[in-house]
Amino acid sequence: MSAMDKILCINETDGDLSCQSGARWEQINDTLRDKDIPLFFPLDPGPGATIGGMIGTGCSGTNAVRYGTARAEWFLNITVVLPSGEVIKTRSRARKSAAGFDTTKLFIGAEGTLGIVTEATLRLAPVIPTKVAIAQFPDVEHAVSAVQEILNSPYGPHLQCVELLDDQMMSAINKAGVVDHPYPVKDTLFFKIQGAPEAIKLTSDVVKEITNKHGSDRFEFAADEEAADLWQNRKYALTSSIALVPDARCWTTDVCVPTSRLPQLVYETKQDMAKSGIRSTIVGHVGDGNFHALMLFTNDEELRIVNEAVHRLVHRAIALEGTCTGEHGVGVGKREYLRDELGEGTVELMRTVKRAIDPLNLFNPGKLYPEPSMPSGATSKRTETHKDVRI
Repeated sequence: MSAMDKILCINETDGDLSCQSGARWEQINDTLRDKDIPLFFPLDPGPGATIGGMIGTGCSGTNAVRYGTARAEWFLNITVVLPSGEVIKTRSRARKSAAGFDTTKLFIGAEGTLGIVTEATLRLAPVIPTKVAIAQFPDVEHAVSAVQEILNSPYGPHLQCVELLDDQMMSAINKAGVVDHPYPVKDTLFFKIQGAPEAIKLTSDVVKEITNKHGSDRFEFAADEEAADLWQNRKYALTSSIALVPDARCWTTDVCVPTSRLPQLVYETKQDMAKSGIRSTIVGHVGDGNFHALMLFTNDEELRIVNEAVHRLVHRAIALEGTCTGEHGVGVGKREYLRDELGEGTVELMRTVKRAIDPLNLFNPGKLYPEPSMPSGATSKRTETHKDVRI
């Protein structure tokens, strides 16, 4: 579907846009900016992500702390080709509807197992002035612990993004990035604060006070000309991480837990990877409990060690009332965990929907749903490799 990448119409007055499924989110926002339309599409997963792919995986990105995920009404309707060959549109273009099942969301996160998305109508948001700030901490636990207090403050709604970059990720940015000057190699939070100048000033004062209370020894705003480069380095975390080790490959994975459990999860994960001798970086959308581990390996033995570490990471997250994937999707590599996370009844309901829509199992067979005979992740030995790239 990558060649179907046209923007079909822009309804500025209504704040929405229709496009084909191969359109990329950066292309959409660049077009809006070039046309001087003060709106943007706020879902921002990895560079190059297409609208169809974003619907398939139920993605989000760095803006999720303020704007939510793909499941949060950003897709007003979608056009889908069903396995039968029938073409349907899931909803009208109205901003809300109480008419029947929410069939749009049925396809969001279904990873192409129920239908092929050809077009979508996207809800847009107004562009709001933002400033980028960073705070650095003595360890990752202190950094993550500060986040929820900030978000629960009266100025939390002014935070567009709260991103964690651990010390190894900061080292990678210094090595591979284009920042004007290298940053200290410490566990770091990146913030995007949005609003009028007065709101940005008041919010930044609160953020600085709380981060200082949690051990931060540095809080500063990036200069306007540096802010875009700094954020671009965050978006290209994968390529920066690979640059740390020549000829390395990278296994990226993500999990998500309730935000109060995130400090424990991140700390235990870093301890586990250090004990296993894994060279890795961590980046995360810590405002909503989601983080990504990027683990490097150069040979089959290192791949085996990484494989086992991913297995432990997923079970650690599920034990903390979390999920095996916050936004990457299940695919093949994480099917075994769904039964542990959701229970057999919920998984069987998903299979029932699949059988009803695709009785011949034509679309993405073997993806997303564990077969009834597949052992659960708690008892199986993980053998399938799983390489995600949307971070």
